[in-house]
Amino acid sequence: MTAETLHRIQFALTASFHFIFPPMSLGLGLVLVIFGVKSVRTNDPKWRQLSLFWTKIYGLIFALGIATGIVQEFEFGTNWAVYSRFVGNVFGSLLAAEGIFAFMLEGGFLGLMLFGGTKLGNRMWLFATTMVVAGATFSATWIVMANSWMQTPAGYEVKDVGHGDQAFMTSFVDIMFTPSFINRFLHVMAASWMVGTSLVLSVAAFYLLRKRHVELAKTMMRVALPVFAVTAIVQALVFGPNQAVTVTDHQPAKLAAMEGVYQTDTCVPMYLLGWSDTATEETVGISVPCLLSFLATGSFDGQVEGLEQFPRSDWAPVNLVFQVYHLMINLGAIFLAISVLGVGLWFWKRKLFHTRWFLWILVSSIVLTQLATLSGWWTAELGRQPWVVWEVLRTSGAQSPNVSTIQVAISIAMFVVLYAVLFVFFLWLMHRRISEGPQDPPSEDEIESLPDSFGEIFRKRART
Repeated sequence: MTAETLHRIQFALTASFHFIFPPMSLGLGLVLVIFGVKSVRTNDPKWRQLSLFWTKIYGLIFALGIATGIVQEFEFGTNWAVYSRFVGNVFGSLLAAEGIFAFMLEGGFLGLMLFGGTKLGNRMWLFATTMVVAGATFSATWIVMANSWMQTPAGYEVKDVGHGDQAFMTSFVDIMFTPSFINRFLHVMAASWMVGTSLVLSVAAFYLLRKRHVELAKTMMRVALPVFAVTAIVQALVFGPNQAVTVTDHQPAKLAAMEGVYQTDTCVPMYLLGWSDTATEETVGISVPCLLSFLATGSFDGQVEGLEQFPRSDWAPVNLVFQVYHLMINLGAIFLAISVLGVGLWFWKRKLFHTRWFLWILVSSIVLTQLATLSGWWTAELGRQPWVVWEVLRTSGAQSPNVSTIQVAISIAMFVVLYAVLFVFFLWLMHRRISEGPQDPPSEDEIESLPDSFGEIFRKRART
């Protein structure tokens, strides 16, 4: 196995493990804001109780996301030095903006959110939480911008600086808003909201099955299920099809790999399940006639380019891309079914809270949504191959030339052991938090005595 292959495996491993956590924190942050708004509007102690409970879980997820995300920053230099030198003048500005503007906002209010729940009033805690969630969303925006530039690069020029070519920025606006950015950002945010709400649904269903914290579990489900259902529908009917159009217009070779299309044709079917064989250049399976043409071009007779239009050296690993892509869209169909069933059981004599088989489905929903987001990321990154920057820089030419095969192999083994320990520790802490459940809410006297603004905090501190 070559050093290049091991570089790819290591980055795929570390990035995939990291990607478990940011979508959960983004989606859970939205739920925390809803809890905070409800607490301010109603003064019902249960909303404060739920906020304090989920804030602890949010802090755990956030910590793992930060710890695993830093690894990618170092890997750009240790594993992909040529890539870093080539795109540093473009990619670096986006990552710097993420750190300076987004992470500072997120980190600045994180302490108030995590440790001020019993010391801040409802309004002040809601403000701190909103700032953290806004910072996390802003952070995700810059990261998606950077990745979108790699998918559909714009606003740059390549210059020979004497020791190799480098990309230089010509328009910061064009780099920020590449052709694929808006649709990819909406797709990522909707997926994150689904992951976060599925976590809440999973815990709520677990409590209902165990007959613990029943009223709080019902409240959690009343908040999370509508958000999950709406995002599942919008994802399947709007953001997903928009992605197909973007890929068709700017990355036709990726689209052909995703659906195993080898010959350019019209009325091209979309597969639900199947197998793509690059040796025979055939794809077999269950398909819907003309659906891919319609999603990609808006017409059932629309033409879709096949892989034969591109050099074979520019093909992605077709069957692998085909499988992970269809895993994503099939899971999306399952989420639609879960949404319809959940809403139906909710309105049908309120059987949602008592239908055990459906509650077990909700318990497993967090695993399914995580698998869907990972498969979507794998589709985007594997489908871009053999390019690390689409049609500009090949992955084979982006690695660090002085890192040996044995060095990468040893580091992969270390990461496997470390991440296995981290994941077990994470699951143990999550299980512990969920088993403990929400603590009793503060008394009315305690709530009334809580300050509701920074000014009151400082005045109280000055008096004492």
